[in-house]
Amino acid sequence: MSTISLAPRRPVLADRVLPRSLAVDAGLVVAGAALTAGLAQLEIPLWPVPVTGQTLAVLLVGASLGATRSALSMALYAVAGLVGLPVYSDHTSGAAVLLGPTGGYIVGFVLAAAFTGWLAERRWERRLVGGMLAFVAGSVVVFLVGLPWLKVALGLTWAQTLAAGLYPFVIGGIIKAGIAAAVLRGAWALVAKADASKAE
Repeated sequence: MSTISLAPRRPVLADRVLPRSLAVDAGLVVAGAALTAGLAQLEIPLWPVPVTGQTLAVLLVGASLGATRSALSMALYAVAGLVGLPVYSDHTSGAAVLLGPTGGYIVGFVLAAAFTGWLAERRWERRLVGGMLAFVAGSVVVFLVGLPWLKVALGLTWAQTLAAGLYPFVIGGIIKAGIAAAVLRGAWALVAKADASKAE
């Protein structure tokens, strides 16, 4: 098996539990996109932007795979929906979604995953508080792209944009960041336990 890999020099969670190779990288990229597609279907319908589990997937994928692989994973997710696979929320797909009012959030997933992955490569997610900060920051990146896109697409004022595209998601975003932080902290605790068992 090839030892060439997209894994970062500073190992993230995936690198501690799986071998490094391009084949593994490809599988992780596909798995991350699939997780995002699955959590996209956990939806609370709101107009114009529904509440979904996508951001949670973005945070988990970013922290687990590192910057490069997680960005590729979110790009694959975006392209899969663009070409017609029903991976966006409510099993939707196509250019009308990606280029529509909520498309900026999907584009933001790529940057948010890369940023969260970059922080994970610097071990932010290994502690609960650091993970919370990293994941809140990753969520902010999604809004930094999604909100201006939403404003332009619908011709809204900034007050209308924030009311439609930010305020309903603040509490949920904090909850998702907390879930992601707890999951990653727990995963790293299991890795440490396994390492301790091997050392005995």
